[in-house]
Amino acid sequence: MTDLSLETRAGLPDTLAFLRASFPQADWRKHPNFGELSAFWLQVHDQLRGQGTALNEATSDYRKGDLDPVRFRQYFGPALSHFLQHLNGHHQIEDRFYFPRFRALDDRMVAGFKLLERDHEMIHEALLATVESANSFLRTTEAGDEARRTAEAYAAAADRLLALLTRHLADEEDLIIPAMLHHGEQRVG
Repeated sequence: MTDLSLETRAGLPDTLAFLRASFPQADWRKHPNFGELSAFWLQVHDQLRGQGTALNEATSDYRKGDLDPVRFRQYFGPALSHFLQHLNGHHQIEDRFYFPRFRALDDRMVAGFKLLERDHEMIHEALLATVESANSFLRTTEAGDEARRTAEAYAAAADRLLALLTRHLADEEDLIIPAMLHHGEQRVG
């Protein structure tokens, strides 16, 4: 059996992403059922990827000494807060509104959306760990060993969160966009 854990999977099996073969990603935007909801979904995912990547790049620059600690702290807190709120809000809307609608379209979709909901739980735990490590880092007031240690702990937590999120977003798109192309956006929107 394929390991479907978010931390170890390399993608979704065809048994879950059963519409993927009929709707290749390269053709999504050309499909007549690709509309505003599909475009918006992909845009939100791209924003989440971009926000997470920008935070990781800034953290990397800080850790290498390429970014002034004062400027980094001024950017870091608000940027991290915005990213985590955006991510949490997006997942809440999916879990409460959209995923139940997708499940109702086709019984074969239930297992895939249960998996995505388990992903959300794992991502939320990683989000909380990231917040905790970020708070520890932000509480350090002096440069030195403590600041380096807390920055490293934050970077490890953030790297894990971004890796989980990146895998999840790609898998979610493999389920959601083909489903909207097949059934039409009006059935879920």
